[in-house]
Amino acid sequence: MRTLNSAARADGLAGLPVDRVVQVGGASTETVAAVVNRELPDLAAVVLTPSAGRDTPAGFVRAVLTELERIAGALLPGWLPEAAELTRTDPFSTAAVRAAAVERAHGSPHFAPFLAQLATGALVGRSPAGAFPLEVRCLGLSRVVAEGFGRSRLVLLVEVPPGLTADQERAFAAGAEWLAHHGRSGVWLVGPPLRAVDRVPRVPLTLRPAAPAPRPPEVVGRPHPASAAEAALEAALAAQDWSAGRVWNQSYQSHALTAPVRLDLLWPAERCVVEVDGPEHCHPARFEADRQRDVQLQLDGYAVLRFTNARISHDVGSVVHQIGTLVRARRRDISEGRSHARR
Repeated sequence: MRTLNSAARADGLAGLPVDRVVQVGGASTETVAAVVNRELPDLAAVVLTPSAGRDTPAGFVRAVLTELERIAGALLPGWLPEAAELTRTDPFSTAAVRAAAVERAHGSPHFAPFLAQLATGALVGRSPAGAFPLEVRCLGLSRVVAEGFGRSRLVLLVEVPPGLTADQERAFAAGAEWLAHHGRSGVWLVGPPLRAVDRVPRVPLTLRPAAPAPRPPEVVGRPHPASAAEAALEAALAAQDWSAGRVWNQSYQSHALTAPVRLDLLWPAERCVVEVDGPEHCHPARFEADRQRDVQLQLDGYAVLRFTNARISHDVGSVVHQIGTLVRARRRDISEGRSHARR
């Protein structure tokens, strides 16, 4: 089994290739992702644990692309800011998000039909799998997911399941090479070494002693580009250590029979939702719809805080303090074994 040169090890992950497959030893996928997020600002590291497709390269590729489509849907509107104001799934909204995607693709490397289909599927909660060839999906998803995290390149951190047969190892490696080639991204395999495959270099990673414990990304998604209140709140939250793990403008669906809604700000692990309300939320119909949505979120185990644009503008410090009180309390509950999951 080949090994990369020692310079790559001495520099941590900075020397690893981002256009082919390597095996990374000596660290978990979560640790590698944390180091990438901290030290390599141009790369978005996505941890994948495909549970299917172990027997053939094509099956492995399809399993990975299915996971990437799910991630891309969760990152909307990070890669299509125009979708942030579309919270419904009626024909007008789907037509609007499709038009926005086509417009965004013009003058960019994106393939307009694929981007439009992906955006429409993400809005209505439907996977566009099978609508395009695997090569188109692979390259398109690599670009979209990287942009959703605000990065220029994507690295796939794939966990190698233990106990693979020799044939499964060869299928795993071939599928990873296909993804790296067609997605123009790095594929870093983490876990047990592929003993039946000697063409994939293995990097015995040595982490620096000062490396912090793995933690979730600081922020996923972005404030709505037209909302000064959301931008001000994000700027204040960025200075708070406890605010890591927040997600802006996340799509949420209570169950399969309900329409997805857009949450302004969310801490998924702590099940905390923060809504930023402009003047339009004072209209009776909108006010009632907001309360119905809050009730459903609370039934699903979420805590919901609402703040007006004016409140954030005039007293953002107090708003951040109240959010922090809730998030930290939820984390204490989790550490003490108290669950807020839907029952």
